Amino acid sequence: MEEKKTTGRGRRIFAGLLIFAVLLAYALRLFNWQIVNGATFLEKADKSSSYRVDMDTTRGEILDSAGNGLAVNRTGYAIVFDKAYLTKETENPTILTLIRLLGSKGEKWADELPIAVNSKGEYEFISGRDKDIATLKSKDFLHVESYATAAQCMQHLIDQYDCGGYSAKDTRDIVSVRYNMTKSGFSVSTPYVFAQDVSKETVQVISENSMRLPGVQAKLTTKREYPDGTLMPQILGTIGSISAEEWKTLQDKDYEYNDRIGKSGIEQAFESALRGKSGEKVVEMTGQGNVASETVTSSPQPGETVYLTIDSRLQKVLNASLAQNIKATREYGKKLCAENYKGSSSGHGEDCVAGGAVILRVSDFAVLAASTFPTYDENEYLTDTNYYSQLLKDKNLPLINRAFNGIFTPGSVVKPYVALTALQEKSITTSTRILGNSVYTRFSDVGLPLGSIGNYGMITANYAIEKSSNSFFYEVGYRTGISALNLYAPRFGLGVKTGIELSESAGVLAGPAEKSASGGSWWDADTVEAAVGQSDNQFTPLQLATYAATIANNGTRLKSHVVDKITNYARSQVISQTKPQTVENIGVDQSYIDYVKAAMRSVAAEGTASSMFRNYGVPLAAKTGTAVLTPHSDNVTFIGFAPYDNPQIAVAVVLEHGATSKYSLTVAKDAFDAYFYGKTVDANGNLVMPSASDAAQKNSSSGSPSSRTSSQG
Repeated sequence: MEEKKTTGRGRRIFAGLLIFAVLLAYALRLFNWQIVNGATFLEKADKSSSYRVDMDTTRGEILDSAGNGLAVNRTGYAIVFDKAYLTKETENPTILTLIRLLGSKGEKWADELPIAVNSKGEYEFISGRDKDIATLKSKDFLHVESYATAAQCMQHLIDQYDCGGYSAKDTRDIVSVRYNMTKSGFSVSTPYVFAQDVSKETVQVISENSMRLPGVQAKLTTKREYPDGTLMPQILGTIGSISAEEWKTLQDKDYEYNDRIGKSGIEQAFESALRGKSGEKVVEMTGQGNVASETVTSSPQPGETVYLTIDSRLQKVLNASLAQNIKATREYGKKLCAENYKGSSSGHGEDCVAGGAVILRVSDFAVLAASTFPTYDENEYLTDTNYYSQLLKDKNLPLINRAFNGIFTPGSVVKPYVALTALQEKSITTSTRILGNSVYTRFSDVGLPLGSIGNYGMITANYAIEKSSNSFFYEVGYRTGISALNLYAPRFGLGVKTGIELSESAGVLAGPAEKSASGGSWWDADTVEAAVGQSDNQFTPLQLATYAATIANNGTRLKSHVVDKITNYARSQVISQTKPQTVENIGVDQSYIDYVKAAMRSVAAEGTASSMFRNYGVPLAAKTGTAVLTPHSDNVTFIGFAPYDNPQIAVAVVLEHGATSKYSLTVAKDAFDAYFYGKTVDANGNLVMPSASDAAQKNSSSGSPSSRTSSQG
């Protein structure tokens, strides 16, 4: 019995010692936590959250074929709000102080609120901002009725952003910034860009007032610049802020609402290559809302550099020539109207206001120049809202890339392809003779006599191409049929997209399918019209240049392209290079191709283009065209390639309502002069040939032109 008592007492002692040991261990641990490492653990406890913040990258540049800058970056400064350093109490006063500081320096800030304060101090919606007003009222923001007034919307915003007590104008400006912050998802991880591209002086003023501007930082950034804003705006394209609609798809692709993206042209088509990759840093925040640390986890990677196939000198010449000759056409037409038609429209080019031209390299179908008129200055487009508004209202549509997207009735320039189709399909031979007189009579019995210029008698295809006899090709079209014509046309690049990297039109290929789609029926009379480039045929200058290059390339059509290569930002490493890519072969015997090419040579030497090219120093092949467009003046068109024996370039020119081939031929000659003889544009915008010494130097390095050569049309 005594033994059991002793055992029980021992167990109690052991349990007591064990409990004491555990309590001692806890006490020591608490002493360590609170006394020895108290400050360290307190700091760690205060660090209650961390945020990942994107770091801006540098957009890639766009260069011409020689490496000259077309769209480049200029270093500048942006003013940014950092949420980590901005408190609720200081936000509105800081915004107002910053607005006033920038106003004193004449700087602009991001002001997108579609509400203004009128002369009576009342809030009103800004005219023409219907889309922005709808966004403001939408369920994504205010969620108010569509008929809500500007004053009602402002009251909602004032309540939401707690910015009462200021003047109407100051309240409106604070609300504008806060509203933009909301739209952009302003947070610790998403800074807000308050102003882009401010001066060093403004940065200095902000630095001097840093105590009054908590959360405001000046950030080194880059601004997009176009050294020559008029050179090729439709091709380069523009960049701009992400719209609400774009944001719905881009937010899942690592874009921030503040980002700027390509909106058109190369800037848009190569957005993924140009944009680069943002860096990232981790911001540690204390429980009191202060920044504890910032750690860069990945550095930004700049975008890639895009080299175009464009030769800037050729582009300048083509631009100047196209603009000058469209103006000359219009002035000549107006002169004829005044002299012979009592000022009324005469169809002699007085309505010519637009056109396009393209130069392709035959060896790979690279676009060396592509000009559009009318055009615009993209630097003004990006900086002057009034200028932008004027462009949108301009009935001549200068924003359209007419070289790639403008479609025009081509006229007789289609005759070489029609001849090749007919020869290959055996509807004619090289010795077939058809009456080439001024009236085509096949449909006269149904009251449809078709006119033609010239009374040439019985002629063969080569002479019909040289003189551009409509009567001959009316009959060829009838014998060949629309099915065969439309089978071959796409092989030349007509009525289909060429494959260029940018937006382009497929044009319109006249035929039963096209006619049926518009609710009409196709007749044999339509076929004969289509065979001379009339009916509903409409093609782009790029398609016409591709077509000419295909003939020059002996029937092999390559993929047209305007991008040469893509390199890293430093231009030290080639990432991708465009290589010639065969699209298809026209499927015509070489003997027929040679026959038609010889006929096109005679067009330049003895036919409808001989007035300009009979004695030209480089032998070339050509075809002219005139398309009737009642009640407007006719379109005038040109296709050609040179040198004839060893083609290097193909040229296409279209003057919409140009009426007189003299001016389209002049544009073509300037293009050939620029390529073969170094013609350029001087500081005053005049087209000039190089001096004899310059020409000699050019020829010594690249070979002289001779050494490099081994209306109805």
